[in-house]
Amino acid sequence: MSTFGPEYIRAIAPYQAGKPIAEVAREYGLDEANIVKLASNENPFGIPESSRAAMLAAAADLGRYPDANGFDLKTALAKRYDVPLEWLTLGNGSNDILEIAAHAFVQKGEAVVYSQYSFAVYALATQGVGGRAIVVPAVDYGHDLDAMAAAIDADTRLVYVANPNNPTGTFIPAAQIEAFLQKVPAHVIVVLDEAYNEYLAPEHQFESSTWVRTYPNLIVSRTFSKAYGLAGLRVGFAIAQPAVTDLMNRIRQPFNVNSLAQAAAVAALNDTPFLDQGARNNADGYRQMIAAFEELGLEYVPSFGNFVLVRVGDDDGAGARVNVALLKQGVIVRPVGNYGLPQWLRISIGLPQENAAFIEALKKALR
Repeated sequence: MSTFGPEYIRAIAPYQAGKPIAEVAREYGLDEANIVKLASNENPFGIPESSRAAMLAAAADLGRYPDANGFDLKTALAKRYDVPLEWLTLGNGSNDILEIAAHAFVQKGEAVVYSQYSFAVYALATQGVGGRAIVVPAVDYGHDLDAMAAAIDADTRLVYVANPNNPTGTFIPAAQIEAFLQKVPAHVIVVLDEAYNEYLAPEHQFESSTWVRTYPNLIVSRTFSKAYGLAGLRVGFAIAQPAVTDLMNRIRQPFNVNSLAQAAAVAALNDTPFLDQGARNNADGYRQMIAAFEELGLEYVPSFGNFVLVRVGDDDGAGARVNVALLKQGVIVRPVGNYGLPQWLRISIGLPQENAAFIEALKKALR
């Protein structure tokens, strides 16, 4: 079997998702109802009621294929971001968008630039097309945009920039990103991955979609999986000029966003009370988390997403060891040793009682 497929595919380490609640319950003999999952940056409020109602209405037509072009969802997005419909590409989550970009613009042997400690899918998408990764060392666990611009070589075709970044939570101000875009050669595509954009405080928010009019090589990627609470439905989208979206849509699967997901996303997009509730909970939960870390004397990376990266020990086994101790107490978090951060854990921000349960379990685990 090892002789099948190209070597660059066989070299890929499969993506490691957060442990499901049912798996932890089976493994440790726990009651699912008492398990707290803070591992996958999901919205602790779950799906909005507006989306639930929209899905129930759409379910009557599930015997038909979904709208392959996603007209209703694209219309809603076009209105929200003030762009033409042909500037939009829909994805099966934003992961799909990231991979479509690699397949559309990178050939085997060509280079992709991304930062150390950035989203694992950038490496997977690069490997999946046989691309050559240029991984630029991070600064303070975040992107060094000047170094990334300098790393672009003659064979570079794509650059991934995460803002805020997962798993570290770092943020790049608008002025720095625009200065970076001005440095990138016009033939190099920049994917600005903004999966956590909606969690930014008002003073940090800016509308990057307006830059697409100025930079024909820019793709802005967003998702409904986080703030909108639709992680299980898998809906993402990209905004870019038609020359870019045309190529992406040529290789996109025809029905990559299902009917229920499209209906739910249209409803969630306009559910301002749900978004506001999530933003308030996230801000309060972040303060709850970092207060506990400071009390325990733990180093953490200031975060602009809905999660916090915290260092739980000095040795390379610390993250895995504390993670297991938490699992035994029914708390699921995310070890990040696969990112080169074996002393750290990434903790999603949950409801107040979930955060409190994690904090108590962490104190016991550290003892």
